[in-house]
Amino acid sequence: MTTLFDRIQEATSAIRTRWDGVPQVGIVLGTGLGHFADEISDRTEIRYEDIPHFPRSTAPSHKGQFVCGTLGGKTVVAMEGRFHAYEGYSMQQITFPVRVLKALGCEVLIATNACGGMNPQYARGDIMLIEDHISLLGDNPLIGPNDDRLGERFPDMCFAYDRQLLALGRAIALEQKIPVQQGVYVAVTGPNLETRAEYRFLRAIGADVVGMSTVPEVIVGVHSKMRNVGLSVVTDLCLPDSLQPVSLPEILEVARESEPKVRALVRELVARL
Repeated sequence: MTTLFDRIQEATSAIRTRWDGVPQVGIVLGTGLGHFADEISDRTEIRYEDIPHFPRSTAPSHKGQFVCGTLGGKTVVAMEGRFHAYEGYSMQQITFPVRVLKALGCEVLIATNACGGMNPQYARGDIMLIEDHISLLGDNPLIGPNDDRLGERFPDMCFAYDRQLLALGRAIALEQKIPVQQGVYVAVTGPNLETRAEYRFLRAIGADVVGMSTVPEVIVGVHSKMRNVGLSVVTDLCLPDSLQPVSLPEILEVARESEPKVRALVRELVARL
């Protein structure tokens, strides 16, 4: 049975047969944000099914490919489609692409997502810069034997989200006149949305938004010594006392409407790295 390190090398070698760039930045595109990859020039698209050991994207709006090329004068790889626990994947499978991004050369990981807003000061369509997270996934991608070639056994999560890049994101938003929030993201498994009581609980423990992704990727980003940035798009409001049912088409529509703001922020952030 091959080791994780060996599987990463096999996947990286397969990508190298199609594209010889050395990316500085890896970008994970969340639900409804896949069209962001249109920003990438000189692009090479590599389907996940053509990369050894990659899972398959089954989540709605997740295309399932690497888009390799240039953005903001930097060489980048964008993931059009991520993986989630609710799809039945293990934490190691969910984060395998991040391992490959690191092996390809990425030093910065930008993770985007669609989320539910629990902070009453947030509005639908707001962008939140993630300053910290809470994991309620009940699992961790680092469980199991540690391979020191990939990272240290006990990575410190004090600054999981890079403080300098967080400040840069705020500065860019101010310059671009894009209102942004800054807060805490809590990850749950899904796929169901939460009950009123659960929203009250999640808010009480310190979370501003809730979603079903990002945290495992950032944990592996920290383990891999990458600098991490997280951007959440608030696609629905999760206020227990005025909670209303929400549908996937509504969530996707809000994400699409907010995508130009995400594009502007990420494009400029990459350009200034």
